[in-house]
Amino acid sequence: MKIVATPMCKDVLTLAGVKKFHVSSDPDSTDAEIAVVLSETNTVMKSVKLKLNTFLQIKESVEMLRDMFGIIEVENLPFKVNIKSSKSENRKIKVRVYSNFLRDIVDDLGFSVVSEDQNYDYLVYPDYIRDKLSDEIVTMGDYMVEVPTHKNAPKNPVKRAEMRYKLLEKKICMKP
Repeated sequence: MKIVATPMCKDVLTLAGVKKFHVSSDPDSTDAEIAVVLSETNTVMKSVKLKLNTFLQIKESVEMLRDMFGIIEVENLPFKVNIKSSKSENRKIKVRVYSNFLRDIVDDLGFSVVSEDQNYDYLVYPDYIRDKLSDEIVTMGDYMVEVPTHKNAPKNPVKRAEMRYKLLEKKICMKP
């Protein structure tokens, strides 16, 4: 079976033990039979859509790919979730989040995600909407967290997740 993956998904195929696949930013332009893409990627061809925001999502994606492509269990995943903060303590911290992928991570860390009409302690947003939020960012000061995305974050999903978790823990959990 000919498999193609987008650059952001290639490392998860490797983690799953898939040996033969091609990488293309435009899977539909290839002669592959199936594409492995991020959940928000639109393709015409048959595709497997993955969410790779949290460690659990990465683990579940690897396991699904192993099952789908008949890969016999390979090495354990090269990461363990090491969240330093206490999730029960984190529930007391109210966070407003601008993005579904960040909501997944903030929720996994145990923070209370609030809607826009509620009071919040921290504002978490992706770097690509910085200009749109400029007034709110000035108001929030040290209580806003800009999270790197796209070309500002590693393509490897594990490294990307580690970077984002560490950033949020440092900026929110470790505040006095």
